[in-house]
Amino acid sequence: MNQMPDPCPPSSKPSFTPKQGQYLAFIHAYTLVIGRPPAEAEMQRHFQVTPPSVHQMVLALERAGLIRRKPGAARSIEALVNPEALPPLNPSTAQIVKSSVQRY
Repeated sequence: MNQMPDPCPPSSKPSFTPKQGQYLAFIHAYTLVIGRPPAEAEMQRHFQVTPPSVHQMVLALERAGLIRRKPGAARSIEALVNPEALPPLNPSTAQIVKSSVQRY
């Protein structure tokens, strides 16, 4: 019997670094909460990194097939990883918000 190889291999754990996992988790969570994907500026603020750092991460995620973007369209990042495979979003990566309101 000749059988064709299965075009969809069994699901395996996606291959990404811990840092990439945090970016993917942020993209997923932001999209769920806000209702649209984040701009690179939001990722920059959240992870407290430079614009080139965020852009390089987005390019790396796209090259790895972990996200998809529409050329020329703003806020078009779509995570291609099953949400169940994403790590929890680490609060230590979040921007610390300082308030100017005095506490009593």
